[in-house]
Amino acid sequence: MQTAVFGGGCFWCTEAIFQMLKGVSKVEPGYAGGAMENPSYEKVSMGHTGHAEVIRITYDPAVISYEDLLTVFFGSHDPTTMNRQGNDIGTEYRSVIFYNDDVEKAAAEKIIAGINDSLKNGTRVVTQLVPFTAFYAAESYHQNYYKTNTSAPYCQLVIEPKIDKVRKRFAELVKQ
Repeated sequence: MQTAVFGGGCFWCTEAIFQMLKGVSKVEPGYAGGAMENPSYEKVSMGHTGHAEVIRITYDPAVISYEDLLTVFFGSHDPTTMNRQGNDIGTEYRSVIFYNDDVEKAAAEKIIAGINDSLKNGTRVVTQLVPFTAFYAAESYHQNYYKTNTSAPYCQLVIEPKIDKVRKRFAELVKQ
């Protein structure tokens, strides 16, 4: 098993998306990229810790590749918006990949270059590529948020449309 750490906006959304994928055994919402040890949701939300809302994905590379994870990551959020995903605004919602080694960094750079080549009007991918240093698990009430709160308005209005998009766009990677 291997791990990948991505930030693509609200971790409730990204957790729900990556939990659907074949070969993914665990997805944990948390925080990474800042200087504060053991940050809380409240402190991260204030925007002063430097941390982003992220997910740590545990996956089987014999079933799903790191490149496939990157493809879903880039296809499930807007990597061209700086510090924002939809109505979530702030550095904690930035698009970021925390890579473990040069192979992961090169894979991300290759996909970013391909996306940039396809973009028009000077738009560019703003996703940060940062060496992984530490992951801090989010509080327990953030874990499995969508699965335990499917009737909540945020889940119905924001998360479900993203899930539907991923199911259609990446059907071959989604668990049956």
